[in-house]
Amino acid sequence: MNKHKGIHFEVSERKILLRIFDVVSVLLSLYLVGVIFRFNYFNISETNFYWTIVLGIYLNFIGSVFEMYNLQVASNQFQIIKSIILTTSITVLVYLLTPLYTPVLPSNRIQIFIFFIAIFLALFTWRMTYLRFFASNRFSKKVILICDKEQLIELVQGLESADPHYRVLGFVNSDSANTKTSNNLKIKNIDINNLKDFVNKNAVSEIVIASQKTDGITVNLYNQLIHLLENGYIIREYTQVYENLTQRIPVQYVSRDFYRYFPFSRSNQNHFYLIMVRFFEIVISLIGLLIGVMILPLILIGNLVGNRGKLLYTQERVGKNGMVFNIVKFRTMVKNAEKGGAVFATMNDSRVTPFGKILRKSRIDEFPQFINILKGDMAVIGPRPERPVFVDEIAEVMPFYETRHVIKPGLTGWAQVNYSYGETIDDSLIKLQYDLYYIKHRSLFLDVNIIFKTLSTVLLYRGQ
Repeated sequence: MNKHKGIHFEVSERKILLRIFDVVSVLLSLYLVGVIFRFNYFNISETNFYWTIVLGIYLNFIGSVFEMYNLQVASNQFQIIKSIILTTSITVLVYLLTPLYTPVLPSNRIQIFIFFIAIFLALFTWRMTYLRFFASNRFSKKVILICDKEQLIELVQGLESADPHYRVLGFVNSDSANTKTSNNLKIKNIDINNLKDFVNKNAVSEIVIASQKTDGITVNLYNQLIHLLENGYIIREYTQVYENLTQRIPVQYVSRDFYRYFPFSRSNQNHFYLIMVRFFEIVISLIGLLIGVMILPLILIGNLVGNRGKLLYTQERVGKNGMVFNIVKFRTMVKNAEKGGAVFATMNDSRVTPFGKILRKSRIDEFPQFINILKGDMAVIGPRPERPVFVDEIAEVMPFYETRHVIKPGLTGWAQVNYSYGETIDDSLIKLQYDLYYIKHRSLFLDVNIIFKTLSTVLLYRGQ
């Protein structure tokens, strides 16, 4: 059996670790502050144990909104400090304002300050410890790729960008027609006969097979892999690894018999799930329209000054089963923005008006779409509806694109919260990968995750 593999935390394990120790560090800090400074606002005891449960729930919920459990953020010192400040501030505020489930507001304001400092220092100390030790190279996952030489750079960048602790040490070239060994990533080309020794010497955790040419898996290589498997090493297929790490479906690496790789989520046919989703869509739409009516005077003034034209506009979009409907939005572009023909919107698009930029960044321009949701043309969560002209154009060059029309398009979605504006066909491919992942894994848990990420986008003013 393999006894030399290095210690590595999977993505899910790291997120659980962060959530548990966020709560543990805060509670330990508050306990120590209570003992040392006679801090009376928050006492941990058998009679008020629910205070600690509520605080833990608030920390995890608000921390999710401010990306405390995004591994890219957690591994960046500047970004995580920003998230800690926001999470601490909002958690303390909400905790103080819910005295039915939390301690009665303290009469001494210094108690509030101590409460804030105790939580902030606890999170800061723990997260700096995580950065120093758990996010270091000593806990990286060391991997070997078996792939065609021409795929190497794209494969490595796709994996390592998804998980900052994923390191590809070397690769076995499975393309017998391309034997050049140089590569821009300086990743070692491993001879098949030296594969076992390389794996043992470098404490490799996993071998990932990404070759699209079956003749590249020779008898010699096959026997080497079987021997490693028998000795406890993990051997996985690339599309599984890619999907788990990136939370996207790698459609560019599967053949045209795609449905073998793509079992739709049972939630798509679960009547109870669909009824509950529809109920919440109606509730959310009514709340959204109410908020829209409340801020409408400000929007009217802004439109008069910064847009100078019609407030609303409609546009044809493709919905479920390819049915075309008219989407409603607040206008954010100049008049006759597409007089030369339909084009993709881009970041810093010159056609967007000054007030339109504010509407887009805050996502307020999407508010009228709650009308589409009430009518049943759209859902709250799903792939963003695209225009018919772009659907036809993309579907010609991209397999599986129209698969995203098996469910209703959404106001927000997995692609929207994970990727920026789609300016090119390549961008549309990446967004398609996210959309197909949502369709495949659609569930209440994933819906809640998207809502959290959408709140992060709105509150951090990162709309497009």
